[in-house]
Amino acid sequence: MSEFAVIGLGRFGRAVARNLVLEGQAVLCIDRDPARLAQVGEEVDATARTDTTDQGALAALKLDRMSCVVVTIGSRATEASLLTVAILRELGVPRIVARAFDERHARLLLAIGANEVLNPEDEIGARLALRLVRPGIVDQIRLGEGTLAEIEAPEAFAGSSLADLDLRSRHGVAVLAIRRGPEVVTSPGAETGVESGDILVLLGDEEAIQKVAALR
Repeated sequence: MSEFAVIGLGRFGRAVARNLVLEGQAVLCIDRDPARLAQVGEEVDATARTDTTDQGALAALKLDRMSCVVVTIGSRATEASLLTVAILRELGVPRIVARAFDERHARLLLAIGANEVLNPEDEIGARLALRLVRPGIVDQIRLGEGTLAEIEAPEAFAGSSLADLDLRSRHGVAVLAIRRGPEVVTSPGAETGVESGDILVLLGDEEAIQKVAALR
């Protein structure tokens, strides 16, 4: 089990904290607002009411012992997020992930010490656009020259095994896993059957994955 701290408990910060708890991780939540801390107080391991722009107050929490600190301070306090990240880097926190609100903010966060920045609004927008343009594709990530994607199994696949479908030979894609409701079948064998409603996790060329997703 790893230890995480989440700084900033807006809707996004609370979602990060709760999902880390669901993954079995130890979570410390930090915010200046006691009402926000109270919203997660019974779900996480610990909370701290702290001004994270105060270096002494932040140092007292010994966050350098954490596996990762996630800074999700809201868009109305970009200066506070920058100063918080700078202090965390000075305190020796091993991994800092920070929420950015535009490209300039992201560049500054990286320049002062964030290991990774993310913009959830941009990511959600990109995923929605993908689903609108390519309805069969649930999500995808580019990995070098290849693409890792989740697609809705075409109805024509239902009742067939992976051996019958032979997607590697016919389309040049590999099936890494099958998501079936709450169940995930990892490293499925050739005899594994595909059912209606399955989500296939594929690895291959982006164009090939698009063609498989378009099958009906």
